[in-house]
Amino acid sequence: MKLLLLSNSTAPGHAYLEHAREAIARHLHGVEELLFVPYALADHDGYTAKVAAFMADLGIGVRGVHTGDPCELAAGAQAVFVGGGNSFRLLRALHTTGLLGTLRERVRAGVPYMGSSAGTNMACPTLRTTNDMPIVQPPSFEALDLVPFQINPHYLDPAPESSHMGETREERLEQFLEENAVPVLGLREGTWLVREDERLELSGVAAGARLLRRGAAPVEHGPGTDLSELLATQARFDVGPDAA
Repeated sequence: MKLLLLSNSTAPGHAYLEHAREAIARHLHGVEELLFVPYALADHDGYTAKVAAFMADLGIGVRGVHTGDPCELAAGAQAVFVGGGNSFRLLRALHTTGLLGTLRERVRAGVPYMGSSAGTNMACPTLRTTNDMPIVQPPSFEALDLVPFQINPHYLDPAPESSHMGETREERLEQFLEENAVPVLGLREGTWLVREDERLELSGVAAGARLLRRGAAPVEHGPGTDLSELLATQARFDVGPDAA
């Protein structure tokens, strides 16, 4: 498989996707037309136009999956980009259109997949480590399962000076681990994952990522780290806190 999984699509001081421009250009090298999945936002046409404006500078055309039969378009796509927004709305659309199965099959067959934020959530086995509000209810939390571990995009470190009294992001993810025996990689802003077959590498800014596992202390990883071992994960969901 060939995956590019971005934590975010817009970084401070940069235009849309510009912070990852070189990585995107490498990932989509040789692609003439990209199929864009805009379902995470309500304005499908406007969202597609925004992606098309960026991709035009790379010499890549863009077609929105909503402009025809979604599964037929996905079946013939050279590459796919699933954009960010609300991940519950996005996953519901992938289920109801039948795209979930079609995209999974195509990407596993070698079609390059790019996701940002909610689109990166979709590459996981399930939706369970999203940050989003459930504004709609998908038929299930089952996602594309392109990697065997969970990702938390936009990972935020605790802010000691904040007056917020709710759980930190890490505490919320530790609660996930109490119920599910599967690693979670917290991708900070400006970071992304690159998968080439059985190699997985962390890239992006120096902030890097934080890996959380059940029963172990969190581990920090910087850009350039080989995370291929995560591809051998045997994920277990809903196993409860007493499982080994």
